[in-house]
Amino acid sequence: MRNNLFWLSDEQWEKIQPLLPTDVRGKPREDDRRVISGILHVLKIGCRWCDCPTEYGPPTTIYNRFTRWARRGVWERLFRELAER
Repeated sequence: MRNNLFWLSDEQWEKIQPLLPTDVRGKPREDDRRVISGILHVLKIGCRWCDCPTEYGPPTTIYNRFTRWARRGVWERLFRELAER
């Protein structure tokens, strides 16, 4: 595993995980922690979605999760909740 990858710590994940959507329809979601770590990596590094390291999973999955949750307001709710704590 490469050293320059971003991974959510156990402490960070414990705060985020209970705030994630639970209304999964159809196919089960990919590992949330891995995909969210990939999203944060892309945002932090500034790379293109297609250049996201494979350790985070398929770039399409990472991009789709980011955009779908953005449309649903998931990120905004998540950040508000975390900021209020």
